[in-house]
Amino acid sequence: MQRWGELKPPLHTCESVVAEACYLLRQLPAGSTSVLELLGRLVVAVSFTLQDGIQPLKQLINRFANIPMSLADACLVRMSELHSGSTIFTLDRDFKLYRKNGRQVIPLIGPEQS
Repeated sequence: MQRWGELKPPLHTCESVVAEACYLLRQLPAGSTSVLELLGRLVVAVSFTLQDGIQPLKQLINRFANIPMSLADACLVRMSELHSGSTIFTLDRDFKLYRKNGRQVIPLIGPEQS
């Protein structure tokens, strides 16, 4: 994806997204270690902890239970609420359905936005 090269590090995320990425890439050669390498090189930074947002995360997961929303997705939506002007880089089509702060569309970068 060409858009990746346009992004300026560090890209902010949470541990749930890192865990999900490692899991999804586990069968590729160096898949999980490549994710960790991005953290080690400070291309990606973990800047959100679950402990700081349990109640809002529960509310998001309940609100989007029909999709259903994963914990990693809830963390990213919550991060977009906390950091105005942020954009989510994702390959997950569910983000087109999610809303922040009630009904606000979340700016996205992904294959369909290229």
